[in-house]
Amino acid sequence: MSVITLRAVEKADLEILYAHQADLAALRMAAVSGRDHPAFMAHWAKLLGDPSLMKQAILSDGALVGHLAAWEEGGRLLLGYWVGRDHWGRGIASRAVAAFLSQVARRPIHAHVAQHNAGSIRVLERCGFRRVDQGIVAVAGVDVAEWVYVLDAAGARTGSD
Repeated sequence: MSVITLRAVEKADLEILYAHQADLAALRMAAVSGRDHPAFMAHWAKLLGDPSLMKQAILSDGALVGHLAAWEEGGRLLLGYWVGRDHWGRGIASRAVAAFLSQVARRPIHAHVAQHNAGSIRVLERCGFRRVDQGIVAVAGVDVAEWVYVLDAAGARTGSD
């Protein structure tokens, strides 16, 4: 099993993170719209300059494989994460989310996930989130069914349950 560590996202990480989000299969699975290179870089320049945004790079055996973030929106704390498709199915996201949650004291934390994204649903449930709502989100003009999950408790599971 690989060693998962988290660290601050650095400007040097952005090309790899851009490649992850430019993967069309991953975009479909996550049910999000991608950004072109200039828009992605401008977005991340803003994120890197925002000290209120909690953001971490995910490393697997020292290699950058994704990122996590928590931010406030509409009075709720939201969690988001992305692991490059080449690294799916190895438990990396579950262990990274569990490690990240141990650094975030605020609860509750909410997460939105496309209903067809079974892998991400497993990640959230392994980390102690429970499904509380459903909805529809428009992605590139297409309606996508989503679940809303919440983590109420102060702690998180290990991500390997």
